Amino acid sequence: MGTNYEHLTAEERATLMVMRADGCSQRAVARCLGRSPSTISRELARNASCGRRGGNTTAVIPYDASLAGKRALVLRQEPRQRPKLAADTALFAVILKYLREGWSPEQIAGRLKRAWPDDQSKTVSHETIYTALYAMPRGGLRKDLIACLRHGRAKRRPRSRGHDRRGQISDMLSLHVRPPEVEDRLVPGHWEGDLIKGARNQSAVGTLVERTSRLVLLARMEGATAEAALAGFTCILNRVHMPMRKTLTYDQGKEMSRHKDLTAVTGVAVYFADPHSPWQRGSNENTNGLLRHYLPKGTDLSGLTQEELDAIAWKLNTRPRKLHGFRSPIEVYDEHLAKARTRPDL
Repeated sequence: MGTNYEHLTAEERATLMVMRADGCSQRAVARCLGRSPSTISRELARNASCGRRGGNTTAVIPYDASLAGKRALVLRQEPRQRPKLAADTALFAVILKYLREGWSPEQIAGRLKRAWPDDQSKTVSHETIYTALYAMPRGGLRKDLIACLRHGRAKRRPRSRGHDRRGQISDMLSLHVRPPEVEDRLVPGHWEGDLIKGARNQSAVGTLVERTSRLVLLARMEGATAEAALAGFTCILNRVHMPMRKTLTYDQGKEMSRHKDLTAVTGVAVYFADPHSPWQRGSNENTNGLLRHYLPKGTDLSGLTQEELDAIAWKLNTRPRKLHGFRSPIEVYDEHLAKARTRPDL
């Protein structure tokens, strides 16, 4: 016998029925099947009941292997308890409200836990929220709610890994030679960058994420060229206070070919990630996914003003984040900035 319980098979139930009909004891059946006597006892208690057999006398109905198997199958398919996030509950209505405001399931779960730490009836895990959404029947409501998620896809697909067809950027510094403090995320002022492309790759918006606080900055650009990236990132980075302006980690996109000029006008050292390694800029990749809710794929991004981009960034920067104890990135960034300003060497 193993240490994990397994349900009786159809053959074991048939053996049980025959042996009990022959008058064998429960322990004899258990020895024959290699089962615990308690397993046989529970099986008989569940599936041998009392009923009328001829006349008015009440007698025990013999164990029926076929009926027991059918009953076990029905019970296995039925939920043991009512789902916590049933569609008609108040908790589900609250979660729908936050989903439609752009919050992620993890942010919703964290905020509920913070509001009602001792009341489990008003809290739920983010995995339960995902399960409830994907378990909904197909229809307009399910489609609308899944569209509220970060990527809006019914299934998660791994990214394809093709061959790098891009030319090499001259004088690149690998992220493997960055200062060790960058990797620890303890010292603020280190950024990750990328472009979000618009329709037919003719327009773009620059994205910057501070690694410690996850603060987001968006840069308006006149295109997706190296000159446009230099102008857009220069404008945004020069708005950042000098103590929070140290390094920038970017992928090997050709738009960053003028990285040395960017360093000269902003003081930010630029380092490059390995090809096909988005996890090396995980904060920025995650943020780009969030931004697609406001900047959908296939749209023309050239008509956006810097003020409109700042408003989108503000929405992300004021959302609660789990890694900050559900404080917002702007709160954490302001704390780091205040500490940096008190240091005489800065």
